[in-house]
Amino acid sequence: MRSMVRRLVAGVAVLALVVGIAAAARAQHEGLLGELKELEAREIAIDAYVYGYPLVTMEMTRRVMTNVAAPSGTHAPMGQFARLREYPSSAFRDVTAPNADTLYTVTWIDVSKEPWILSLPDMGDRYYLFPMLDGWTNVFQVPGKRTTGGGAQKYAITGPGWQGTLPDGVQRYDAPTAIVWILGRIYCTGTPEDYAAVHALQDQVAVVPLSAYGKPYTPPAGKVDPKVDVKTAVRAQVNAFDGVAYFTLLAQLMKSNPPAPEDAPMVAKLAKIGIVPGKDFDPSKLDPAVKAGIDAAPRPAQDAIMRWMKEGILVGDMKLEDGWLFTTKTGLYGTAYRQRALVTAIGLGANRPQDAVYPTSEGPDVLQSYDGAKKYVMHFPKGQLPPVQGFWSLTMYDADYFFVANPLNRYSVSQRNDLQSNPDGSVDLYIQHASPGADRESNWLPAPAGKFILMLRMYWPQETPPSILDGSWSIPRVSAVD
Repeated sequence: MRSMVRRLVAGVAVLALVVGIAAAARAQHEGLLGELKELEAREIAIDAYVYGYPLVTMEMTRRVMTNVAAPSGTHAPMGQFARLREYPSSAFRDVTAPNADTLYTVTWIDVSKEPWILSLPDMGDRYYLFPMLDGWTNVFQVPGKRTTGGGAQKYAITGPGWQGTLPDGVQRYDAPTAIVWILGRIYCTGTPEDYAAVHALQDQVAVVPLSAYGKPYTPPAGKVDPKVDVKTAVRAQVNAFDGVAYFTLLAQLMKSNPPAPEDAPMVAKLAKIGIVPGKDFDPSKLDPAVKAGIDAAPRPAQDAIMRWMKEGILVGDMKLEDGWLFTTKTGLYGTAYRQRALVTAIGLGANRPQDAVYPTSEGPDVLQSYDGAKKYVMHFPKGQLPPVQGFWSLTMYDADYFFVANPLNRYSVSQRNDLQSNPDGSVDLYIQHASPGADRESNWLPAPAGKFILMLRMYWPQETPPSILDGSWSIPRVSAVD
């Protein structure tokens, strides 16, 4: 009897041990499955973050730029133009990398309820362009001298799925999203006479809702939301979102700014972490492991976006040549989501390359920075100035991408300067802190005493060789000289 009891007790002990081992194994297995689920969710969320970055950034930019009661400087209410009247000085600190070539005429519109009619005046032979960006930063249309000529024009910008009749003489442009940013630029030499001429053109640029077209129209005052942060840089505001806040906003925006058809594989990925176009994002319904993966995604996603500045060189989306970093993959992105996100981060509002390319250089090569303690020359052989059909300019910025104060109040040199040629027909640009001498000042781009950055703007670059678009024209290296 005792033997039987001992065997029974032993059996129970063995069974308990087996059950314990099984439970521990099951817990370990479940823990491993949870870790794998979190890792998978994190990787999907990183891709989703990069994918949605342009739409979220556009919305935050729109909120900041339209949070005023009336147009003022670079800001204007929805459906009203901000008309910049002059080029900024070296004291300007509102926006990095300003230009001294074109005056901006900019508006944000919402075409979800009805179309808006854009009217452009006769620009004559003056260079201009009015690119229209959708919520994902694609330039879906770009009326301008290159594409539509200089005559007066009228366009109806319609939202997704709009059906209706338009007035005679109005051309229809279908916007893929409810958000539309019209980022107009008009060339101006900066003289008092040309300022006046461009101001007259700016005042004739108009946008009205279809329901008000052909009638007297006074736009309503803008609504100022005190909760909108108008002081912190937009990129910093976007980067400050945690995963849940970021994807909550993205899902909300995708209701009226739908993904493109080619985004279907990415949309399927988003569904795995609870993001479905047309529906709110509800993190309370997520598996805890999935939510943990989402919470961990923002920082590595931001790093992945900025790394593309280097990694994109390997696949040709970005180019680094003789100290100049640039890309010809802008404006229309397809499924190149990291490229689109990087351009959003460093150059929101970029044009199609046929309209503009913006090579930037921080030094003669990747190991050196420009320094005002040295003197530099940019040498163009005869007949090899930047090949453009619009215009080109070389702009000087300090280390923070702002204009540099100098005795000439000159922030760029361009084809509108009276550049002096060498005896052999070549042209040298002198890039240095002190004047190169009165006989060379026409070709002088004044530099600060410390670090500086150069940007070469090429508007309407030539499409046939020599061309920066196909690589048949290369930007000269900026070389230090004794």
